[in-house]
Amino acid sequence: MDLEATKLDVIKKVMSVTATSLLEKINNLLEKEMIVGYSVEGKPLTKETYNARLQMAEKKIRSGEYITQDDLEKEAENW
Repeated sequence: MDLEATKLDVIKKVMSVTATSLLEKINNLLEKEMIVGYSVEGKPLTKETYNARLQMAEKKIRSGEYITQDDLEKEAENW
């Protein structure tokens, strides 16, 4: 089955669901698996991966592992 046919099949099934709990599970799965952005390398990021990277970045900032804009500009002058 190709992508478009699969999408239509999923849509038909979702439209026939009457249980709120099942719809919530489907929604949660989509939220978890949907691509919300891309890394600097161009790799897709899911919401879960994006949030994990964000938490890691915030931890580095709190521990002082970062470079300021001014320092980066000074460093770039030597490139």
